[in-house]
Amino acid sequence: MERGGHDLRPVKRRSHTDGDSKSPNMSSWFERQLSSHQVQLAATALVSGITVAGLIYGGQAIRRKVAVEELKASIPPLDAEHQAQRLTDFGAASPLPLATKEEDRVAALARRAQRGDYDEELINEQLTRTASFLTPQRFEKLRGSFVIVVGLGGVGSHCTSALARSGVTQIRLIDFDQVTLSSLNRHAVATLADVGTPKVQCMRKRLEAVVPWVQWDCLNEVWREGQGERLLAGWDYGRGRKPDYVVDAIDNIDSKVELLKYCHDHDIKVVSSMGAGCKSDPTRVFVGDISASMEDPLSRATRRKLKLLGVNEGIPVVYSTEKPGPGKAQLLPLPEEEFRKGTVNELSVLPDFRARILPVLGTMPAIFGYAVANFVMLEITNYPHEFGPGKGREKMYDSILSGLQGLEERLARNAGQDPLGLKIPVTKDDVGYIVEEVFRGKSVLSGLPTRLALTRWRAPKDGFQIYQMWNGQKHSKLQLEELVCMTKDEVALHEKEVLKGGKPPEVVYDVDVVQLVERRRQEEKQYQKYR
Repeated sequence: MERGGHDLRPVKRRSHTDGDSKSPNMSSWFERQLSSHQVQLAATALVSGITVAGLIYGGQAIRRKVAVEELKASIPPLDAEHQAQRLTDFGAASPLPLATKEEDRVAALARRAQRGDYDEELINEQLTRTASFLTPQRFEKLRGSFVIVVGLGGVGSHCTSALARSGVTQIRLIDFDQVTLSSLNRHAVATLADVGTPKVQCMRKRLEAVVPWVQWDCLNEVWREGQGERLLAGWDYGRGRKPDYVVDAIDNIDSKVELLKYCHDHDIKVVSSMGAGCKSDPTRVFVGDISASMEDPLSRATRRKLKLLGVNEGIPVVYSTEKPGPGKAQLLPLPEEEFRKGTVNELSVLPDFRARILPVLGTMPAIFGYAVANFVMLEITNYPHEFGPGKGREKMYDSILSGLQGLEERLARNAGQDPLGLKIPVTKDDVGYIVEEVFRGKSVLSGLPTRLALTRWRAPKDGFQIYQMWNGQKHSKLQLEELVCMTKDEVALHEKEVLKGGKPPEVVYDVDVVQLVERRRQEEKQYQKYR
């Protein structure tokens, strides 16, 4: 119906919920986004990433499948020669085969004996030769002693065996390692049946069949300085007697130094075995102070690091004076292909442990071990004995220090300065360290070991100068790395030609001497981190 020319029909209103009005807008938005170049690139990258990830995981799955198939193929079929046991309900390996009846009998006897259920007359009869040698009073001290052995290789195992067989009643064993085939050439008690088992348990098991009354505390772990208080605690978790002696039979230098330093600082008696590897002459094995041990790389490295930590002497050691020579065994460097496999530490059983095999004649660790055990027994029982003290070269060090002081004063006068009251930053301990450890107690020029002295290697670049502190004290800035060891006669000529004459050492000495000095200085830099 129309009025006045206008259409008066009702108009249908669109609901605000009706999406027809928005559909064109949303569609156009998607169309614009899909046509965007950035969105297309992102989508392409996403699809590519998913594809690459799929290929990688697929490749890994294929390799795993191939490896599993190869592993399965390498397993021989079960027969009379190759047998297997089912896994437990927890997915673990089946228990080890049961001990033999003899092993069960020995273990049961040992448990009873360690509780005191063992005839004392049998013990006395078994140990009668030791008791007769020591006398009853000393023998009782040995029977009541507590010894800790750290390291159960060739040396430690023979030492432990000797101590147990001789009458020591309480023994703590500390070692992280297992018995291997290669260790059977020098181990005291291990058999083929012990290969793959912890050394501490092997020692206990085998020696319980010999001395069932001995009480054992077996710690299958690595010696660490931070665990020293616990590892070297008294018997029975620290409640019993303190250790009478600690035996260091470790062949790792850092662990050895940590153990010896800990015992030194905590006033625990300790004896250390130096290197038995590459040794062959039993007549050259001695017991002496660590400051006197020579011709032994392990001893030299241990002694040097201890000196840097402030321990110069006072630790008894078993060492060999046998010198290396042509045709004798030696520790060879790792092959180049081993270095290409990774860092040397990665080739070690544990971090900071040696990665190379030590050539060992099986008899020598036994000799070292028995020498250590013998010393421990004599010390515990106060049996009359002597062992080599320190070198007793304190007077020589004083003389060398005095000579160095005089040399510095002469250089000051030569530079037109007054040396009255001059002090040098060198101590007697520094002198001993430089002479004995850096230059092996010999002249760098002639190799002579007598009438030694220290001198600067080069003249100071800016001339000799005296410095004065705020309190008026005069001193020189002499550095230890500047010093070299010569005989007194050689120092006099060196002073004339090099220190006062201005000639460089390379002009005065041949290339071998110059290179030797440089090697010694570079070697010393490796030890500076221990200062």
